[in-house]
Amino acid sequence: MEPFITGALTLASSPMSVLIFFAGLVGGLLFGAIPGVNMLTLAAIFLPFSGMLSAADAIMFYSVLYCSGTYGGAITAILFNIPGSPENAPTAFDGYPMAQKGQAGKAVGAAVLCSSFGGTCSVLLMMAATPLLAGWAVRNFGPPEIFALVFFGISVASSVGAATLWKGWLSVALGLMIATVGLDPVAGIARYDFGVTYLLAGIHFIPLILGFFAVSEVLVQAERRVRGRFDMPKFSSHFPTLAEFWKLKLAVARSVVIGFFSGILPGIGATLAAFLSYNEAVRWSKSPEKFGTGELEGVVSSETANNAATGAAMIPLLALGLPGGALTAMMVGVFQMHDMEPGPLVFVNSSDLVWVVFAAMFFANIAILALGILETKTVLHLLRIPFQFLAPAILLLATIGAYAVRNLSMDVIVMFIAGIVAFMLRRSGYSVAGIVLGLILGEIGEQNFAQAMQMVSYDLGAFLTRPIVAGLLLAGAATIITNVYRALRSEKRRD
Repeated sequence: MEPFITGALTLASSPMSVLIFFAGLVGGLLFGAIPGVNMLTLAAIFLPFSGMLSAADAIMFYSVLYCSGTYGGAITAILFNIPGSPENAPTAFDGYPMAQKGQAGKAVGAAVLCSSFGGTCSVLLMMAATPLLAGWAVRNFGPPEIFALVFFGISVASSVGAATLWKGWLSVALGLMIATVGLDPVAGIARYDFGVTYLLAGIHFIPLILGFFAVSEVLVQAERRVRGRFDMPKFSSHFPTLAEFWKLKLAVARSVVIGFFSGILPGIGATLAAFLSYNEAVRWSKSPEKFGTGELEGVVSSETANNAATGAAMIPLLALGLPGGALTAMMVGVFQMHDMEPGPLVFVNSSDLVWVVFAAMFFANIAILALGILETKTVLHLLRIPFQFLAPAILLLATIGAYAVRNLSMDVIVMFIAGIVAFMLRRSGYSVAGIVLGLILGEIGEQNFAQAMQMVSYDLGAFLTRPIVAGLLLAGAATIITNVYRALRSEKRRD
């Protein structure tokens, strides 16, 4: 406790450190909410200037940016079906339908509270168990285990948002197929490029998600308007009640564990944490069919997990010098710019710096709660804007976001094609959420499966004898069998 208090006092005693703290906090909230221009954009812009700051201030800026940027994208995901970052995509699955039902305040309030809670729990666990947990995770959880974890997540994805189980599986299969476009991760062989140079790098996630969510939603609402079935979203700024949160206590606790554990594993991070937590919420729910239609538990699970992954991602970085994602990889560069190497010696040679970072991340998550509540009371008024003015603004924002990723006009074209395809699939009862789940998990799963096979010399027997792998694969197979049994039994009852 004493080192934490010392770190907090060190942070508060320097006006420059306080200024850097709020710059990271506000910058993350703003950049996290803009599709395509996320916290990584700000992190990259700031990197050359970080050498002008002290090591503690520079590393603190990135730590605070990580916390606030992960939450920032939830607002646009809920209000306009435009996730600011990939880790906020599951939030849109139920957050946007809640906004359409007049429960925008409840959804945003849940996102604020759960983001703050998940992040705070993660930081507390990070301070208590950094060396122990980092060593265990790296020793026992390699590519084979990560692939098995992805398989387990995919086994649940079919039940999210589709009219039937079979349409759900077809949606996931489409996402998995899209993930295979581009170069093979092992041999570098071109797949499904059809002679088009653009496809060699694969289809980027951001244009697809903007098309699947933002463009398709504008088309859906425009169709309703033409058919005379359009209703302005009902406005409500009421936060969730304490009783509603208490009912979801198990979901929150489960999401903290999933998010924290996912954050510890190098290369996993907040995106997979959010998707896995959402999948687990569906799997354990007594009414899984309600997910994708405006279920508060979906928002709670996603936002708790993705923010719980932020503090955990610092554990392998500080304890072992292993970055867990793109932003923590930039932080390795910041350490090196100040003639330091992240790893066990940081706790010996620069313990003051470490505890300043811990304190800053703790207070950043508390500040997210305060700023989020103030932000909620203002941004919800955007729902009062008439659709004929809001739709062009959404399309403009989505277009800018798609183009800003790689400065390619082809990304914008892909976004609109994805939007039209998603619009037609939604009309037919297929699941856009399932496609996105297949796309994200498929890419991660393929890379880790290829690495896993190389590790075991392509011996499936050795692969399956790893206890964690066998347990996760069996759990995934059991989930698939259970879902198929329930679907067949439901069809027999209807007959």
